[in-house]
Amino acid sequence: MNHTEPFVFYTERRLVALTGQRASNLNQLLGNLRDVPGSSIFYHTHHMYLAHHFETPTFSNDFALWVSEALQEGALAEKLAAIDLLSFTSIRELRESIIATIEGHVGENGRRLRECPPGDELHFCRSKSFIMRTGLTARDPKEFFDVLPQVTNVSLFFHFFEARLRLGRPTSDFSQWLSWRGEETLAKSIDALDPYSMTLDEFKERIIALGGNRG
Repeated sequence: MNHTEPFVFYTERRLVALTGQRASNLNQLLGNLRDVPGSSIFYHTHHMYLAHHFETPTFSNDFALWVSEALQEGALAEKLAAIDLLSFTSIRELRESIIATIEGHVGENGRRLRECPPGDELHFCRSKSFIMRTGLTARDPKEFFDVLPQVTNVSLFFHFFEARLRLGRPTSDFSQWLSWRGEETLAKSIDALDPYSMTLDEFKERIIALGGNRG
């Protein structure tokens, strides 16, 4: 995509597979977090946003959820859930933040680490994405916002979450293209939204509303 091309909406199909790595305590969790591929970190911190259509999840990532339910480490779970995913533009930075949060908690407590009950181990997964066109395109900002109501949550997820973290971009595909088309103020307004604090349906509605208020 460049400055003159129309915006092409993409979607994805994801194949999820087990990595063969699992954790039953925090030391094993730390070891695996250092070793698993980046696609595993992305999966465990983001798949919930596609799974929850009507409400945001209580814990925003699998690590926080597992620590809370399997290890009964409520304080650590809250710290992991509080990690601001929007502040990262690379999986490496996100991985390091998760590891530092757990290491800090282990260092503060200095006691024997809990083992989860048998059968409650965290099994690390990874996902492989297959990217394809949706058939929807926009030649200018007006057409972009006319088309946006037809865009699926999976496509929205791809153009925001995938673009920022997996590709190391500080912005979304939407904002980048709109900025190229002279809509810098609108692009910044979209970038200011926090997609992690709402459902994808709510997020799309907010973007559409911003487009309706332009100029």
